[in-house]
Amino acid sequence: MFFASDNWAGASEPVLAAVLAAGRAAPVPAYGADDLTRRLETRFSELFEREVAVLPVATGTAANALSITALTPPWGAVVAHEESHLAIDECGAPEFFSGARLLRLPARRGKFEPAELARRLAELPRGLHHGERSVLSITSPNEYGLVWSPDEISAVAAVAKADGLAVHLDGARFANGLAALGCTPAEATWKAGVDVMSFGGTKGGCLMAEAIVAFDPALREKIAYLRKRAGQLVSKHRLITAQFEAWLDGGHWLELARHANAMAARLAAVIDRAADVRLAWAPQANEIFVFMSAERAARLQAAGAHFHDWSTAALAPEDAPRDGEKLWRLVTSFATTNAEIEAFAALL
Repeated sequence: MFFASDNWAGASEPVLAAVLAAGRAAPVPAYGADDLTRRLETRFSELFEREVAVLPVATGTAANALSITALTPPWGAVVAHEESHLAIDECGAPEFFSGARLLRLPARRGKFEPAELARRLAELPRGLHHGERSVLSITSPNEYGLVWSPDEISAVAAVAKADGLAVHLDGARFANGLAALGCTPAEATWKAGVDVMSFGGTKGGCLMAEAIVAFDPALREKIAYLRKRAGQLVSKHRLITAQFEAWLDGGHWLELARHANAMAARLAAVIDRAADVRLAWAPQANEIFVFMSAERAARLQAAGAHFHDWSTAALAPEDAPRDGEKLWRLVTSFATTNAEIEAFAALL
């Protein structure tokens, strides 16, 4: 019962087959000068309904850090919510590569309210001693499993741009969010005000495939230099781009995401019927958040269920755990099976 992370899952069969085919193909130019990589930018431009710059990298940390670096000067400041992956789980990489400060603002369940964001930005000190505020970063689906709708992104993007900030989207689970929303990639990104995004494939069924997508193609050369300096220009680049090509082909990426989301809904329904365990809120994509005691969780984990405890720092008072409870996160993936859900139900 592997609900610790969708990173635990391997890769889909079409993705594996594509990597094998690329690895067996005749020699081609290295460092992204192959036809497969050239086609990828056309593919992404079609996907997003406009010309985009696409630069694949091997990790989500690199995608986030280099996206931020492309949007801010070294004396800049990046605004993100206090429990964001950017702020908590990147080991300082965004600050290291960009040189910018990271300003952590509170946001209930990791989602900024436009009026509250405007108020907090107005209260932040400005000027030479404090750095030039440059970027607002948001995550969707976010660190509490919530998906930003295009209207929600548009509202906070308007606040950010009025303050002179570009908008970055951490899309490590972008496919899951898009599958939940049912809108187009364009509607969920640049049409709503996103300037640069981290486009994640690894969690959704690739081996290791992430991309920086800039909706202003003029950023291509700058990001290319940043990627090289960061050690993220992979020599056999086609082995990353082959994953993306197979993953995107025929809507395979959304099919995998819909499966993961459906498994999350099933798992949530199982949890909702159990005693001494309660859903924190209904899942919107493939992450489920649950309140239960540490003892209850330990018994489930000892019986073979894998999941993690979670921070409650971004919860509102009405969200807070009751006496004796902690918050836990369970994640389903493209590889989650009905048998795993049934086994967990039996444990409960």
